[in-house]
Amino acid sequence: MRTRPLGPSGIEASVVGLGAWAIGGWMWGGTDEKESVDAIHAALDAVVNLIDTAPIYGFGQSEEIVGKAIRKRRDDVVLATKCSMVCNPNVGTYKFHSNAGGPSPNGTIEIHIYLAPDSIRREVEGSLKRMRTDHIDLYQTHWQDETTPIADTMGCLMELKQEGKIRAIGVCNASGAQMAEYCQAGQLDSDQELYSMLDRGIEEDQLPYCRENNIAVLGYSPLARGLLTGKMGPDREFATGDQRLANLRFAKGNRAKIAAKLEQIQPIADEHKVTIAQLVIAWTLQQPGLTHALCGARNVRQAEENAVAGDVVLTDEQVQTITGVMEAK
Repeated sequence: MRTRPLGPSGIEASVVGLGAWAIGGWMWGGTDEKESVDAIHAALDAVVNLIDTAPIYGFGQSEEIVGKAIRKRRDDVVLATKCSMVCNPNVGTYKFHSNAGGPSPNGTIEIHIYLAPDSIRREVEGSLKRMRTDHIDLYQTHWQDETTPIADTMGCLMELKQEGKIRAIGVCNASGAQMAEYCQAGQLDSDQELYSMLDRGIEEDQLPYCRENNIAVLGYSPLARGLLTGKMGPDREFATGDQRLANLRFAKGNRAKIAAKLEQIQPIADEHKVTIAQLVIAWTLQQPGLTHALCGARNVRQAEENAVAGDVVLTDEQVQTITGVMEAK
């Protein structure tokens, strides 16, 4: 498994990371703890050392599961989690209402984005306890808070770093301008953003900024929540509580359209003796400035399959061919 640095932090992380959103069950129709633990162990066995989670994933359940899975292998893990999505605080920036299964206008849980120093400190202590560790390798602001000055947020994160509770600082879902404010107040190591063949908006702002400032970029949902795996045909049914159930991107017609595009790049996958999912991850990792791909896995098979992509290197011509197919209307 190849590794790349997390910006200037001095931490080397596997280019393929395990994204633990689905493991929390929230927005994914539930979870199976044993399968999730086995998936994490399989990823570690395949030399995937980067594991990314967040308190909001299952309202602590994902962090709890990750903590159980890595308890005897903590030294093998670059552990990443987040802060800012807090429940019922009546402060910060309102985000949405949710129930235990996922966002819902009738949900009783009110989610706000809040990055005041006192809130960050409460969150970091909760994450440390749930994951049964004394430090977090990469601590990230999950979404950006319009009510708290970035200098105050970054000041708190730098203090936590000095105290040894976190080793590196990252942001998620942040603009280049916001990252510039973070950098003025301290050392920013990474940016985590939505990125896939179907989601390339960060190529205009965040990716150029990060390339110019030695900031790692962690792309989440590189397989577009399963749509780019090559395994999601038009007959696939989604469980109650699965976010994809009411998402137009996952309508049968669009799934058929994407499947037809993936069929066109199958020969390149065959040439490398990899699956479509592995080819998609490899393409993602060869985009300029995109340093790591966070791939969700809910079972051993998915974790092992994703890990293989970390050693797949495409030619420039193959990258261009794939890009052309996916961009064609």
